[in-house]
Amino acid sequence: MKTVLVVDDENDIVQLIRYNLEREGFRVESAATGDGALLKATEVRPDVILLDIMLPGKDGYEVIKALNQNERTMDIPVIFLTAKSAEFDEVLGLELGADDYIVKPISPRKLVSRIRAVLRRYEGVKSEENKSIDFGKVVIDRESYLVKIGGEQVFFPRKEFEILYYLASHEGKVISRETLLSRIWGSDVYVGDRTVDVHIRKIREKLGDHAEMIETIKGVGYKFKAE
Repeated sequence: MKTVLVVDDENDIVQLIRYNLEREGFRVESAATGDGALLKATEVRPDVILLDIMLPGKDGYEVIKALNQNERTMDIPVIFLTAKSAEFDEVLGLELGADDYIVKPISPRKLVSRIRAVLRRYEGVKSEENKSIDFGKVVIDRESYLVKIGGEQVFFPRKEFEILYYLASHEGKVISRETLLSRIWGSDVYVGDRTVDVHIRKIREKLGDHAEMIETIKGVGYKFKAE
């Protein structure tokens, strides 16, 4: 049974979501504040988190940043479920690593469908055959979500890790932005090219002296090349 952590300070919404998810066979945990969400996520380690943005204390953006910086929670898929419908909010949420961004209200059937789509995509990523890629000074371990650069462990949030791993596992091949968008976020989530470019920039910053291993192919996408 998959567990969903619902984070929202409106109890009526939480209970409505709980009723519909439990009816579809999910186990539901809940939290009403940002700090409560972080505590619950660490304790329960849910399969997916439904996260509101406007929360008491830490808002949803701060929560997802904290989740991505914690080794116990960094690999949990996050779906923003919020009343904030501005394009800026959606872009920011996805750039911070969210797997989907859903604007309230949404029908229970669509919500369940989007949750299952994220879970399927995440399970597909986890089941890839290669567990570790070793380029000498850069080692990418899929099983532990660890990256070592020059022998030093460097932290990569999940979306950055998945992009790096996907590029490295197709070393020498040009990967279009569209492929990365579809592979990492899924075809049912609208994410602009800018989101991919922002993640690539952050990855290069962390690669440091090895940043040139990711080559920009103008007008197409990116290519990973061993040094």
